[in-house]
Amino acid sequence: MAVPPPSLHLSAIVLAGGRSSRMGAPKAALDWHGTSLLRRVTGVLMRLADPVVVVHAPGQELPELPEGVLLAVDEQPGRGPLEGIAAGMRALHGRADAAFVSSTDAPFLHPAFVRGVAAALDGADAVLPVAGGHNHPLAALYRLSLLPAVEQLLSEQRMRPFYLFETANTRMLDEPQLQRPESLRNVNTPEEYRAALAEPQPAVTVEVFGTLRAPLGIDRTVVRAATLGGAIDALPGLADISHHVLVALNGEQFQADRSVPLVDGDVLSVLTAEAGG
Repeated sequence: MAVPPPSLHLSAIVLAGGRSSRMGAPKAALDWHGTSLLRRVTGVLMRLADPVVVVHAPGQELPELPEGVLLAVDEQPGRGPLEGIAAGMRALHGRADAAFVSSTDAPFLHPAFVRGVAAALDGADAVLPVAGGHNHPLAALYRLSLLPAVEQLLSEQRMRPFYLFETANTRMLDEPQLQRPESLRNVNTPEEYRAALAEPQPAVTVEVFGTLRAPLGIDRTVVRAATLGGAIDALPGLADISHHVLVALNGEQFQADRSVPLVDGDVLSVLTAEAGG
């Protein structure tokens, strides 16, 4: 598994200010199994990146976001993603080395994909995934030192990210080099959104420890759930006692927010609050 170097301070930018014209409704607030698309994407990125910045249009109403997410305003919405990337980079000045940039409508984004893209940066200025015959600038990594180059392009009305990759030291990652390439899948229309929502939710392993095993009748099982709350509700009896248990995600931080997003391969460890200290 590719791992970014420890010296790389990774941040993230989520572009939420798009017009969503083909969807017909703001994508950021679309439901994704009980939470919003924007909440899901920011939550996934917060596992790897600090801080995470959401770039939005002036006056745009946003769904509830996790504590610690920064907000930045794209003062000139409608001019394309470079303008939003610049706004995010300005907000991150002095806070990180590089930023993973994502769109809002990436419900299948997986931490392994982000980790692999970040690990490929090495001495480059940017890492650009290429799959299905297309470049993916909204699933790419940018050094924050590229901000002057981005601002120069904007001043010249050269609004396409292609121009940045053309001049910067860019490493291209082809599909066989990408981990979890389904992360690149977007939902642009109501039909795509409904089809994606109907697919099986992530497969999550739940391990139960100590005195909880007897009342719940399990010690280890796999559930389908896109959020922590969904996983809790999928286990009969656990929701009734959820206020008295601790749930650790992948053996690390204890989680209490039911909207925390889950991905394929996650492991939840459930134990009594007394056992967790």
